[in-house]
Amino acid sequence: MSDPKCDIGVIGLGNMGRNLVLNLADKGFTVGVYNRTTEKTDEFMSHEAGGRSIQAGRTLREFVDLLEPPRSVLLIVSAGKAVDAVIDELTPLLGESDLIIDGGNSHFSDTDWRAAKVEKLDLGYLGMGISGGEEGARHGPSLMPGGHKQAYDRVHYILEKAAAQVDGEPCVTFLGSGSAGHYVKMVHNGIEYAFMEMIAETYDLLHRGAGLGPEQLAPIYRGWSQGELGSYLLEITARIFEVKDPQSDHFLVDMILDQAKQKGTGKWTSQDAMELQEPTPTIDGAVSMRNLSVHGQLRQQLEERLGRSEPVQIEPERLSSLLESALYTGLILTFSQGMALLAGASRKYEYGLKLEEVCRIWRGGCIIRAKLLERLRLAYQDRPDLPCLLLDHELGEQVRSGAPALREVVSLAAASGIPAPGLMASLAYLDAMRSEHLPTNLVQAQRDFFGGHTFERVDREGVFHHQWQQSRGSV
Repeated sequence: MSDPKCDIGVIGLGNMGRNLVLNLADKGFTVGVYNRTTEKTDEFMSHEAGGRSIQAGRTLREFVDLLEPPRSVLLIVSAGKAVDAVIDELTPLLGESDLIIDGGNSHFSDTDWRAAKVEKLDLGYLGMGISGGEEGARHGPSLMPGGHKQAYDRVHYILEKAAAQVDGEPCVTFLGSGSAGHYVKMVHNGIEYAFMEMIAETYDLLHRGAGLGPEQLAPIYRGWSQGELGSYLLEITARIFEVKDPQSDHFLVDMILDQAKQKGTGKWTSQDAMELQEPTPTIDGAVSMRNLSVHGQLRQQLEERLGRSEPVQIEPERLSSLLESALYTGLILTFSQGMALLAGASRKYEYGLKLEEVCRIWRGGCIIRAKLLERLRLAYQDRPDLPCLLLDHELGEQVRSGAPALREVVSLAAASGIPAPGLMASLAYLDAMRSEHLPTNLVQAQRDFFGGHTFERVDREGVFHHQWQQSRGSV
């Protein structure tokens, strides 16, 4: 008697792919698998698949034949050329109404043209962001699909079972048309960059500024993670500070090189925010700091040449309290930037995003999951067209009350010569967003002076140009 046809197929048995396959199989689905390297397929089937309903194809044709028509194929391969190579090999083997789901970190613009290419062949296409790392993939990630609603409806029952569950709700929903899923995942990663940067800045202030070591830092971050700042990233930060290096007598965090590269999604967020003229200064600063961090030798030379300021002394318990409030305020401000970008992108690219649903599916499984997201969800539930999170009464009041701590922390960092661009950019964003007047009237004048770019006036409609060089006293 032959094996039953598979409910879904997964191509790519790297860390994420393997764990997603096990997750799907444990949720009661029969899963077909394929990997370009046959040895990896054999190793997975021998050592991890166990008695689960998993079938392997050693060739793409074998793999496709394992799947129940209309077929659903989930790609978990590296973004870029690898996705295109798999699609080019796969599409001739598929039939009408079969569905391809790109579950990698693809750039949203690539998703748009790939979908158009595949749909010309009468195939379905979904671009789906996946967040949660290996653990999330294994036990329940946050899934962010976008494309055609009918394509999502084909596989929603599979995705809803595989996703993380919060309050009985799956952390997945159809987000919108086109590349909505990969765009939401891109902004998720931008927020992730910013949150990680601000956490690192609080660590720097406590470590270099107040002289606290990992054994003293662990309970501080554990305490923060159990309060309003409750979040996955703070939970793992506390655990990191507890781990000893097996090769020395030091804590492992102290033995790790201070250089963090970036793979592109944070950069993409900043790039498209600039295209849409949506301000994301905290995310931009986080991307820049990763780029700056890789210049380790140059940083060492400049410290020797220019020296650095001595940290301002402050009692550690008071500093910890200030930092907790500053970090929470900075997190609200970062989400404000990210959600405004999503709203702007939804208008520009006609995604039809519902920001309440974005917040809902980020509450579990994903890297930026945090208690705060439930409050954000309620803000958009009360007012779906909310133009800025800071206009929500409760969130606005929390930022108002936390702003003094954020300002004091930024002042301490500046006085101590400890870089804190994430927290500083968050404060600057707040101060600029609540300024009725900005000095950009002077910028308009400068542009008109040197380039004749014109300017607008406060007292009448239209655009104007002034002959600045001919005016008395102008220079």
